[in-house]
Amino acid sequence: MSFFRKLFTRSGPKEAQEAPPPPAEEAIEEPVAAPEPPPVAEEPPPAAEPESRSGWFSRLSEGLSKSSRSITGSITSIFTKKKLDKATLQDLEDVLLQADLGLPMAERIVKAVSAGRYDKEIDPEEVKRILADEVAKVLKPVEVPFTFGAQKPFIILVVGVNGAGKTTTIGKLGSIARAEGHKVMFAACDTFRAAAIEQLNVWGGRIGAKVMSRPTGADASGLAYDAIAEAKADGTDILFIDTAGRLQNKQYLMDELDKIVRVIKKQDEGAPHAVLLVLDATTGQNAMAQADIFTKVAGVTGLIMTKLDGTARGGILVAIAERFKIPVHAIGVGEKIEDLQPFDAEGFARAIAGLEEA
Repeated sequence: MSFFRKLFTRSGPKEAQEAPPPPAEEAIEEPVAAPEPPPVAEEPPPAAEPESRSGWFSRLSEGLSKSSRSITGSITSIFTKKKLDKATLQDLEDVLLQADLGLPMAERIVKAVSAGRYDKEIDPEEVKRILADEVAKVLKPVEVPFTFGAQKPFIILVVGVNGAGKTTTIGKLGSIARAEGHKVMFAACDTFRAAAIEQLNVWGGRIGAKVMSRPTGADASGLAYDAIAEAKADGTDILFIDTAGRLQNKQYLMDELDKIVRVIKKQDEGAPHAVLLVLDATTGQNAMAQADIFTKVAGVTGLIMTKLDGTARGGILVAIAERFKIPVHAIGVGEKIEDLQPFDAEGFARAIAGLEEA
């Protein structure tokens, strides 16, 4: 089932359209005053056929190819025509750690591989299957499709460090939601970066979503408050609130997010209805630290991991799932909107192990 049909569903799935291409971030050169919000289109354009599961698995495998080549190439080298002994198991653990799978996961896989096979030859393909099975066991419990409830507007607070792809992900999610027929609004509450404000305005213009923004340096919490009031007044279905992410100053981050959340609750006691953390897979172990801090600060309800195609350490998603048990809603393996898809634990496990689709 495609991302378009699984996400942003309230009372039943709606058909999807082919989403517009993302705006080029590098084209934003100078800070500019935010333009007036564009008019919201009454109806989304005609629907297009969703991508097949096999098509997405091919894209996923290609996106995770750096990670899978790193792992499977080493597995083949370690286990071809060799008996399983202490040295080969140590080599396997080292490979898994280098892929950022984390020590608990690495130890689990090594134990599964060694069970009943010590001092015997083992086919590298069997090791890959064991790897995929153990990874899937950890990831399956956090494979949680993103849905939203009856609240209107449904308020989504999006957090993450600068550079993780947070604003771009908001634009993609908004585009998908618009394609499903939902009325969308963006609140550009990362008021410290003119580029982030402009980027959301570009996305809003492309997809027909209203954008609430103010000049650089404006009060983010005040903007969030006004955006919720406006979203209520004009019948918005989904309100995305972008936020600043400065991990190097934890106290400032905590204070800023805490203030935004308090102000949101003044408008809607039950909000934010979802807090999505966007993590960049290329940051490796830093993503683990980010998950830790943002979970404590913002009460993260779900995770989206981006840029898995840009790293050989895609195993970091497994390590995060193992430690934090945060629901994983979607992953990104490229720049296009269709490269952001609902998380499939078994598909991810098989792709990172270099196996074909089950």
